[in-house]
Amino acid sequence: MYIDTEGTFRPERLQAIAERFNMDPVATLENVAYARAHNSEHQMELLKVAAAILSQDRYALIVVDSATALFRTDYSGRGELSERQMQMAQFLRQLTRLAEEFGVAVLITNQVVANPDGMSFAKDSTKPIGGNIIAHASTTRLRMRKGRGENRICTVFDSPTLPEADAQFAVSATGITDAVE
Repeated sequence: MYIDTEGTFRPERLQAIAERFNMDPVATLENVAYARAHNSEHQMELLKVAAAILSQDRYALIVVDSATALFRTDYSGRGELSERQMQMAQFLRQLTRLAEEFGVAVLITNQVVANPDGMSFAKDSTKPIGGNIIAHASTTRLRMRKGRGENRICTVFDSPTLPEADAQFAVSATGITDAVE
């Protein structure tokens, strides 16, 4: 299942990845339930739809890309921060409930902003949106950043079972591959 809040889902990318692994691209896409959320209220409603689908069919993964984007645009400014955080917490609790009730893994993406408290010469002067709400709702948090060329660096940022570590990889037309030297 894929809940897209920013319009970034590309079925042709999934087809290319399927072909790389000798899978039928049409059958692969038929196994993806896709929904585009248009505001944070719609995003919440889509979890009810997901629960109904999960009660009928078996899925292994729910992806929400991005969990925070619509909450940021629907609730702007410090005056709405409390309401935004409360609504985001309810969304994340519902996601957790779906994961536990139906045995699915959940992957959420998040946005980052410049950290005004951070020093400009720090290694990473960004911080994730959502603060402690996102941190407490996540079991393992990963930070992705651009490396050289097509390479990316994934850092285990916080996990109860994994040590902090970096892994390099590349993003190609056919998905994730080994890092390019």
